Amino acid sequence: MILHALTAIDFNDLHLSKVLLHIHLFGRDLFDIKWYSIAYIAGIVVGWMYLMRLLKAPGAPMASRHAEDLVFYATLGIILGGRIGYVLFYDPSLFLSVKFFMLWEGGMSFHGGVIGTTLGIILFARRHKLDWLRIHDYVACCAPFGLLFGRLANFVNGELWGKPADPNLPWAVIFHGTPKDVARHPSQLYEAGLEGVVLFAILWFAFWKTKARYQPGKLVGLFILFYGLFRYIVEFFREPDSQYADSPILGVAGLHMGQLLCIPMVLGGLYLIWTAKTRRDRVTPIAGDEAVA
Repeated sequence: MILHALTAIDFNDLHLSKVLLHIHLFGRDLFDIKWYSIAYIAGIVVGWMYLMRLLKAPGAPMASRHAEDLVFYATLGIILGGRIGYVLFYDPSLFLSVKFFMLWEGGMSFHGGVIGTTLGIILFARRHKLDWLRIHDYVACCAPFGLLFGRLANFVNGELWGKPADPNLPWAVIFHGTPKDVARHPSQLYEAGLEGVVLFAILWFAFWKTKARYQPGKLVGLFILFYGLFRYIVEFFREPDSQYADSPILGVAGLHMGQLLCIPMVLGGLYLIWTAKTRRDRVTPIAGDEAVA
C-alpha cells in the first residue's frame, strides 16, 4: 500500500468533482449540474455541429433542414435505448423499481444506446422518406464525440475503473472506494482515447479521403466494427461488472458482459463493410438543398 502511494497517482490529488455547478437559491439547495449530464449535452451539440459540416459535402442523404428533427429522434433513442439496455443487460431488477426512471443516478449502456439510436433513425427516415442506412452512416461519424466526453466524465466521477495495475505504471491511478485502494488502470481514459479520438480519426479519413459515404452502410460498419474491437480490448484492463463477476456463463467463456455484447457488433460491422458496394446504387441526391452537390 505504501509502495502504491509513492508510485501511483492518487485520484484525490487530482481534485476532481462529479458536480460542475451547485444551484442554491433562496436559502435552499435545489440541484446539482453534473459533469456526466454536461457530457451528454456536449456530445449531442458538438455532434450536431459536425453533422451540419458533413451535410455540406457532395452526396448527402438528407437536407440540412432535416438535421434538427434527426437530432431529436437520435437523442430520444440514446436516452431510452441506453437506459433500457443498461437495465436489460446489467441490472434487470430495475425494471420493477422506480429507480428505472432515475437517470441522474447513472446507468446507461452504450450497446443499448446504439440500438435505440438505430430505431430512432429508422423512424425519422420513414417519416421523411429517406434512406435510413445512409443517414446512419453520417450519424456514426458524429458519435465519437459523445463517447469521448462520456468516458472523460466517467473518469471525473471515479467510476468504471480498471483492474489493478503495476504500481510503477506512470499513469496508474488509485481510485478510493474500490474493493481495494490499489493502483489501477484508468480504463476510462483508454476508452476515451480509442473510442473517441482514434475512432473519430478512422471515420474522418473514411468520409473525407475515400468514397465510403457513397457506399451505404460502410461508415456505420466501420464504426461498430472498430468500437467493438476497441471495447473488447479495453475490457481486459477494465474491472468486470460486479453483478457478473462470478457468472458461470461468462466465467467459462472468459468474457466480460461488455465483450460479449461486442461480438455481434464486430460481426455486424464486417457484414456491412463487406456488402457496402452492393448498395452503392441507392445513393441519390436530395433535391432542393444547397448543401448537396
